[in-house]
Amino acid sequence: MTESLPPDACPTVNGIPVLGLGTWQNDDPDQCAESVRTALEAGYRHVDTAQAYDNEEAVGEGIARADVDREEVFLATKVWTSNLAHDDVLETARASVDRLGVDSVDLLYVHWPADAYDPEETLPAFAELHDEGLIDAVGVSNFEPTDLEVALDVCDAPIVANQVEMHPLLPQEDVREACENYDVQVVAYSPLARGAVFDRPEIREVADEHDATEAQVSLAWLREKGAAAIPKATGEEHIRDNWESLALELDDEDVRKIDSIEETDRQVDPSFAPWN
Repeated sequence: MTESLPPDACPTVNGIPVLGLGTWQNDDPDQCAESVRTALEAGYRHVDTAQAYDNEEAVGEGIARADVDREEVFLATKVWTSNLAHDDVLETARASVDRLGVDSVDLLYVHWPADAYDPEETLPAFAELHDEGLIDAVGVSNFEPTDLEVALDVCDAPIVANQVEMHPLLPQEDVREACENYDVQVVAYSPLARGAVFDRPEIREVADEHDATEAQVSLAWLREKGAAAIPKATGEEHIRDNWESLALELDDEDVRKIDSIEETDRQVDPSFAPWN
């Protein structure tokens, strides 16, 4: 594997850097800020957070600490399900931007189509924020194809991304097909299946062939499927290991071997999920 990659090594898909830093459960403020700073100075240009993660202020601090211009960072956050009534979207999104310490965010997601979510109420508020310039683009998260179709029909601002759990144990064929049809970018959270990919012999075999890690193979596989990925990492070693996945190119045989995995293992499955 390549020892060091420059910041411009990360390609973009539909304007979104294909590799980002996930911050779920990174709720120690100083650790979170340092993780963000470390990632940005290693070359990352995509940082993902959410209201529910309770770390937006720390993420903003990490961006401020990094020797990287804010304009170079693709910053995304998400509105939680209890805040999806029209006026609550407006109020809490502005509070998120304030906590992040920025003038605007590049992408604002509907975190789940659940609880207070009502397409006719929620999405016009997102469009208002887009018109105001507080958000550059609208995203949805955990949307099934039918949810996505409704959202695209209702929202006056472009919906550019659908963030879903995706990894070799949950390849999300139906979601990917719908997103491709509607020109919506898939962003993969939990791209390592919270470590479950490390136990798959197919992934270990590909990793051994390329002198790579299982994490790097999984991230490269996602890239082959056209998805951006936001692996969570807190320590410098894992942050840099994930970054080096950009140097790994899988061939067709590698992809077929990973695609042959028959086991399905969904890691995030709350009772309010739209597929339940």
